[in-house]
Amino acid sequence: MVYKYLQKLVHGAKCLKTKQNGAVYVNVMLYHCSEVSHQEPLPCDWYEKEFPKITKLSHLLRNVDWVDGRLVNVRDNSIVFDDQIEQKMQTFKYLARVFIGSPLIQRNIQKNVMALSAAGNANCTPFVCFSEHSEREPMIVNSLTKVSNFLNISAQQRKLVRHTICPQVTEVRIWTGALEEMLNGLKSELDLLTCQCAGKGTKMGQQIVSSCLKFLADTTISFDHDSASWMRLVPAKVVDSSASHKWEDVLEMFNDLIECLRSEKELCFLVGKLEVMKEGLSQIKDVLIDKSIGYKEARHQESLVKKKLSKTLGHSSKCLFTLLLYYLYGQVRDIEVDLCGQIYSTGGENRFCLYVGKILTTEEDKMVWSGVRQLDRALQLFKFVWESAGMKGVLELQGHLWCVGAEGRMLTYKGNMFFVHGISV
Repeated sequence: MVYKYLQKLVHGAKCLKTKQNGAVYVNVMLYHCSEVSHQEPLPCDWYEKEFPKITKLSHLLRNVDWVDGRLVNVRDNSIVFDDQIEQKMQTFKYLARVFIGSPLIQRNIQKNVMALSAAGNANCTPFVCFSEHSEREPMIVNSLTKVSNFLNISAQQRKLVRHTICPQVTEVRIWTGALEEMLNGLKSELDLLTCQCAGKGTKMGQQIVSSCLKFLADTTISFDHDSASWMRLVPAKVVDSSASHKWEDVLEMFNDLIECLRSEKELCFLVGKLEVMKEGLSQIKDVLIDKSIGYKEARHQESLVKKKLSKTLGHSSKCLFTLLLYYLYGQVRDIEVDLCGQIYSTGGENRFCLYVGKILTTEEDKMVWSGVRQLDRALQLFKFVWESAGMKGVLELQGHLWCVGAEGRMLTYKGNMFFVHGISV
């Protein structure tokens, strides 16, 4: 039954494609799927028979990677819009997860980690990783709640996380920067889509995005906070205060943009992010955003933005999480990993190891280092929340990358270990 289950997957079983934050997942519609997943490992001849197929997919998808919700050509960082390539990528990564669960690769993982860490004089406690099916599932990191659940952070500690993070990420420069980063990303993807096939929605979307970016540039206060207040010129007073711009204007443009682009499936992730940021915009819609109001009043309005966002954005808020991503990395896209791994007690009283994994289509340096940086963002985010929660103990971070036919090696990036493993039979 297991054999037939995987054969049907490879040869085109009836699939249901669902969109979640821009990522496509291929869910095989077969009976007893939950029972089958627990019957690994599969017969040895299955791996031998399917290995040419995963090798072929690896060559077909060379230099293409799935990066935080979208297909990217790693050579030039260009975005790839192609449903067939997208489906091949998901099939490739699904098969790779099955191979990673094989006894041979499991033995190689443990052997490689110990041998490579010893050769590199790294202190690595031996343990079995990615041996459980649940550890090889993909994960989209899109909220503090998901991070806290993964780290087993208590309700009281979650309050501490929110209390620690909010003052840092609700500054006006972070808030405005996140909005502009999102809109600039949307502008780039709209420009690309328009070149391929310009529809009424994309053309209108381009106009609204440009108007919104211009509005933010023209109205956002950009005083140098390090200079003395007496050195700043005071703008001419506005006679009609009701004519001053408010964040409600941005909220209205976001509503129009969402309505305009709702049917564009290639943009569903960024449209979803617009929806997420509406939570914050709705809380500050009455706050002024106008260069003509003068320095002191502008600072007061900025403090209102921070105060309202800090008060209303809860621990589970995806808007708060997006601000955190921008604060840490200068980007707003949710972080995705191919294998979620887990946090593992390494035997010491207060020593833990957090490990996650990535599947690559080629072991070329540019692809490998791109994968390392993706995993590092996820690992550093988890560690940031761990420390913000006041968790006790030392948290070691590990990244694991797999590629068909790769030689085992260890890389060090920002003081953490990343292991490259081969997929073979």
